Amino acid sequence: QEQTPELNEAVAALLPHVNAQKANFKPQEIANLLWAMAKLVDNGQEQTPELNEAVAALLPHVSAQKANFTPQGIANLLWAMAKLVDNGQKRTLGLNEAVASLLPDVNAQKANFNPQEIANLLWATAKLVDNGQERTPQLQEAVAVLLPQVNPEKANFKPQEIANLLWAMAKLGELIELDVLTSTFKTLVDQISGNPQFSQQAILMSLWGVMVCCARLSLVPNTSKGNVLEKHMHDLFIRLENTSPDNEEDQHTITMAASWLGRPCPFVPHYHAIVSKRQSDFRNQLQSCIPSLRIEEEKSLNSLSPVDLLLPDHNMVIEIQGPSHYVGGDFNTRKGSTLLKIALLQKAGFEVIEIPINMLWNRNSMKRCIDQIKVRVDISSQRHGSVSLKRRWADEAYVK
Repeated sequence: QEQTPELNEAVAALLPHVNAQKANFKPQEIANLLWAMAKLVDNGQEQTPELNEAVAALLPHVSAQKANFTPQGIANLLWAMAKLVDNGQKRTLGLNEAVASLLPDVNAQKANFNPQEIANLLWATAKLVDNGQERTPQLQEAVAVLLPQVNPEKANFKPQEIANLLWAMAKLGELIELDVLTSTFKTLVDQISGNPQFSQQAILMSLWGVMVCCARLSLVPNTSKGNVLEKHMHDLFIRLENTSPDNEEDQHTITMAASWLGRPCPFVPHYHAIVSKRQSDFRNQLQSCIPSLRIEEEKSLNSLSPVDLLLPDHNMVIEIQGPSHYVGGDFNTRKGSTLLKIALLQKAGFEVIEIPINMLWNRNSMKRCIDQIKVRVDISSQRHGSVSLKRRWADEAYVK
């Protein structure tokens, strides 16, 4: 439906009544209203003060009515809040409380969700995490109870739901156990092959998800490297080979797939270089400790997104990992996008040194990081600039 002036006026006329009638809505009506506003925003509706007020007015009633929502209502509400946040809605105390109040109901209702609701819930959980949702026990439990529901319903998911599931599981990164991730992926990707109903967006989401799964396998020693999944990656890439999406994120997905598969990239990707203060401070400290060391910042390697610091004479990359690289900002559980970047750089022949930014919050821990880098640089120099060095952080507490 085209967003005509009349439709926009009708929405604008109704929104103040949401606030005025907020105490009188039934649970289903609260869920329907938040779902409708999220859907409108996702299709271009302006987030006016009136819309934000309507959302804010309803959120406390989500917490108050949490025991009265149906499985569909729970799924629609979490989907709506994730979609609103993804489109710029502020993560207010009311929104955080509403999410927190619904997550235990996912566990309580786990046997009653249909395939669409399972896909929407996992997508919503991953999208909330991607936008800074705290990693709580309730969130982990919600993911843990939903994942076993995927395999039994594999034949009942629609193409977009399969893409959403692959994307969501990949986005949650190390929050999902590797065995669970790979077995569920292999079940779902079989539904993609040769299916003409997959849209370009669904193929892009699936391709990104499969790459992350392959990345996780490649980063674990003595693990099967997922040749079956790489074949699916190749097939998905071929289906996108002659496309040229305008969206930068989609272009980056195709670029990463081309790099992984060793194929030419169909276009030159554009990246935004951002130098954080922590990154700049660490570079200066490292340079002052090793004056002869060549250091380059925000360098794009192999058409991939820029790395924080490159030591070109030693084929080393240093990534300063802020909280956005970790699930819930815990500095321990890496997100899928972080894992994929590391795996792609290693596949291109670089040694990657990850430094969680909390290791740079005091001088002592920063010094330990620099000392360990000096050791690696010395080893590299002794090997006469070998272009491929193995990761050695099994016994290192500070540089992961």
